[in-house]
Amino acid sequence: MATRAGTTKTAAPKGAPRGGGKTPANIVPIDALEPAPVVLVVGGEDVLAERAVAVVIAKARAADPEVTVERIEAAGYETGRLELLASPSLFGGGSLVVVENAEASNDALVADLTRYLSAPPSDVCLIVRHSGGVRAKGLVEAARKAGAAEASCLPITKDEEKVDFATAEFRRLGRKASPQAIRALVDAVGSDLRELAAACSQLASDAVLEGDGRVEADTVELWFGGRVEVTGFKVADAAVAGRADQALSLLRHALATGADPVPLVAAIAMKVRGLAKVSAARRGPAAQLAGELGMAPWQIDRARRELTGWTDDGLGEAVLALAAADEAVKGGGRDPVYAVERAILTIAGARRR
Repeated sequence: MATRAGTTKTAAPKGAPRGGGKTPANIVPIDALEPAPVVLVVGGEDVLAERAVAVVIAKARAADPEVTVERIEAAGYETGRLELLASPSLFGGGSLVVVENAEASNDALVADLTRYLSAPPSDVCLIVRHSGGVRAKGLVEAARKAGAAEASCLPITKDEEKVDFATAEFRRLGRKASPQAIRALVDAVGSDLRELAAACSQLASDAVLEGDGRVEADTVELWFGGRVEVTGFKVADAAVAGRADQALSLLRHALATGADPVPLVAAIAMKVRGLAKVSAARRGPAAQLAGELGMAPWQIDRARRELTGWTDDGLGEAVLALAAADEAVKGGGRDPVYAVERAILTIAGARRR
């Protein structure tokens, strides 16, 4: 049933999670995985890992509707179970075995799986799912030596990685989405990757789209705008845009839902410092300036757009206002909320001066 996947290095697609260290030579994109004697799924991003396993199972069933799928929970493994599940069925059909949570393998599974991987049978597909880390890492190395096709499912935490992920999701679903729509969707539901994937799927299948069927920012706002969490960054966005009323409204909502003035001021200060750094930097491609400024290229591009209407004097006034607010919310003032409000009004007013 299974055929060994090749070990030619395949570049990770846009939207795949990034990770440091040496990339295994046999890593392949999730959607390119095929049933093989050994398939390795490594990383702690459950959404990606579950999808990798599902892709292999779906392709196995498409090739052989009679294939049996069995799952082994590593922590509770009993000696001999892997050999039993990988044995040919009396009723025909292929076999596919999924080892879940291999990082939690007990001694019995480590022994049986190491022996199995030394000479994996060609008529069984074994999927080994490992969350990463050092526990039972020997099993990962043994699977790699066995020629396993590997899916990298490292956690996606950076904002730009979530943007890439959502872009890739729409492409996978056969839809287009504007950069503004992707940005709005990540802002709305990007705190959880599973929720972000579900939102992409919902928009792709259910949203009424016009023209060329591309998802636009107004569609995202219509569907998910009310779910956007109010944070210091959104308060900062409104303040630096000169929208004082909106910034104050967002601030009061944030405070009413439990936000603390200290991190709110820190978030606004980060925004203003970013504008100041980009304003003072030399001109040039964002990608070349990223390391110098300690910012992602997309952050530099966004700051350049937001600098419209700002002068050096205005930025200086905003920085001083935030310094005063920072001191006040950390015990130097009697009313932290008033201090934040005053800073926001000063920042919004400093634009276009």
